[in-house]
Amino acid sequence: MSVHKIWAVIRREFVERVRQKWFWVMALLGPVFFGAIFLLPTLLMTKGGVKHIAVVDGTTTSLGAAATGKLDSTKVFQAVRVIAGPNVLDSLTAQVDHKELDGFLIINDSLVLGKAEYRASNVSSFTAQATLENSLSTLVNRVRLEQEGVDPSVVDRAQVRLDLATHKISGGKLTGENAAQSFSLAYFMGIILYMAILLYGINVMSSVLEEKTTRIVEVLVSSLKPFQLMLGKVIGVGAVSLFQFVIWGISARLIFSQRSRLLSGDMQGPDQVFQIPHVTLATGGVFLAYFIGGFMLYSAMFAAVGAMSSNEQEARQAQQPVSMLLVLSFISMFAMLNDPGSTFAVTLSLVPFTAPIAMPVRWAAGSLPLSEVALSLAILFVSIIVVTWIASRIYRVGILMTGKRPNIKELVRWVRAA
Repeated sequence: MSVHKIWAVIRREFVERVRQKWFWVMALLGPVFFGAIFLLPTLLMTKGGVKHIAVVDGTTTSLGAAATGKLDSTKVFQAVRVIAGPNVLDSLTAQVDHKELDGFLIINDSLVLGKAEYRASNVSSFTAQATLENSLSTLVNRVRLEQEGVDPSVVDRAQVRLDLATHKISGGKLTGENAAQSFSLAYFMGIILYMAILLYGINVMSSVLEEKTTRIVEVLVSSLKPFQLMLGKVIGVGAVSLFQFVIWGISARLIFSQRSRLLSGDMQGPDQVFQIPHVTLATGGVFLAYFIGGFMLYSAMFAAVGAMSSNEQEARQAQQPVSMLLVLSFISMFAMLNDPGSTFAVTLSLVPFTAPIAMPVRWAAGSLPLSEVALSLAILFVSIIVVTWIASRIYRVGILMTGKRPNIKELVRWVRAA
């Protein structure tokens, strides 16, 4: 029976991949890799060494000395005061060039107007820049208040730090999900969907290409139809990815539950931005539906690419237009996170080639009507049927052909003739 033959291909694809050592390496180290992507940039940005700088004081008041003391009291800078004079800037520039100094700050009486200049060998440190701006702004504000006859201590006591609590509304009810959790969920879903669909889709292409170049496919198609072979490969590789998701989910939950122990006590950035999100049953269903739909759609196209290519170099070139469709939705993720209800975001979630990433991201970031999700899934389902039908016809002809890669005109002829 045809079902029995397809099941044999599914089982073969699943068992072969699960038996591989690299499958278990990626399954176990995947959450560590994702954790490094999300947490290490913020961790490294805040863990830079102390910067040795000079403060070139051109002020006519005690403001320069106060600025030096203010910066020197931070954990970012070790500052020394230098009186402005002839050739001072040239001398300090030479010291920076010889790595004797990290940089120098130039200030004069225009500092009270909010103007200063920082020269350094590295001016791309956001932590250093923020520390400079915050320290000098605080100092200048106190000076300006004193000039206006206002006691700065009174202003300090009057200021209150606002603790804004954010809660997401979905379905007319509070979900208990805050802004950080909503962002984390949408961000994680977008990253995981992009990588999984792309990597496992390429796996399907590589499997087809390997069997074609080693002539194993000639034996396989003698016992089952090309469409059955393609369908079995797609489902088999998809089952492997779902199995890996289960392992990743359990491992990631364990790692993120211990993130406070992995990070130092004064490291607040990752804990404020990336929090373990609350995943509802509906969210899990949306994620699963769009992963399966996106995987089926792209795997069919990758299988066709593998079938019409004669070697790996040709396959890499031919896969680029397919991969760029996924890249488009990935690079648009932050725009969708910022405004899930925009016309741009809605359009991407309805276009079948970008919907597998766009719709789950919008679902996690905002509150969407079920009718919109249903319409997107319906379009995606119809597109899977159409794309699979076209891909199966290309696959049926291309799987047994070698030589020059076909052009668009020949592909159209294959679809019509198959």
